[in-house]
Amino acid sequence: MLRREARLRREYLYRKAREEAQRSAQERKERLRRALEENRLIPTELRREALALQGSLEFDDAGGEGVTSHVDDEYRWAGVEDPKVMITTSRDPSSRLKMFAKVLELKLVFPGAQRMNRGRHEVGALVRACKANGVTDLLVVHEHRGTPVGLIVSHLPFGPTAYFTLCNVVMRHDIPDLGTMSEAKPHLITHGFSSRLGKRVSDILRYLFPVPKDDSHRVITFANQDDYISFRHHVYKKTDHRNVELTEVGPRFELKLYMIRLGTLEQEATADVEWRWHPYTNTARKRVFLSTE
Repeated sequence: MLRREARLRREYLYRKAREEAQRSAQERKERLRRALEENRLIPTELRREALALQGSLEFDDAGGEGVTSHVDDEYRWAGVEDPKVMITTSRDPSSRLKMFAKVLELKLVFPGAQRMNRGRHEVGALVRACKANGVTDLLVVHEHRGTPVGLIVSHLPFGPTAYFTLCNVVMRHDIPDLGTMSEAKPHLITHGFSSRLGKRVSDILRYLFPVPKDDSHRVITFANQDDYISFRHHVYKKTDHRNVELTEVGPRFELKLYMIRLGTLEQEATADVEWRWHPYTNTARKRVFLSTE
């Protein structure tokens, strides 16, 4: 089993490297093609290989723009099979963190999710158990003095793993006069993820949910503003043929992405970092990464 996993991991990384090289070559050809069409100077870094790139441009046919490799897509089964989500916590969780992770909170947010007591299990043992049972995503919630402060989303079996900071957490039992939560598969609204990194993060979050039915009255929103992702959870009902009434059912929180690794959770020491937030640079406060606006 371990040899098979190692072989599959090597094949996956090889396909990933090949796809990255092909994407880089395609970007260089597109830059050269635009320069030739607009009668501009060829960029300095492309002048040495301009003739070779121009020769390969003749063999490129139209209609393939935006097509990605389905073999190397981590989410190629999204929409075909429902995701199987496992939720756990850091070691020795407080009662408040348990309440946030269990039935009243996150377990009902993700349809079909299961919660596992962390106990003394190591991360490697958790990931191996999840892989053996066909789990597609492992969620780990961290806390500081009883307040949830971190969320890790690890896609199995090969990654990626996204690390988020949790802030402004309001749990369901902190909101007065709340009714019961619907367990129907929710409709999703994602707003403000217009950059390439934003689309990547949007895919990581929305593929945690199965495809909903048309008559579902449950709505989950991930809205990005200044790289803070607001999570809101509503149910709606039609008051007449033109109006609907929204009711928030909680929980609510903000997510701040700070790292994406290409491996799974137990490969922190060896997996490549796809993106990392650098908060202490001079331009950190001025730049936004999840949107182009």
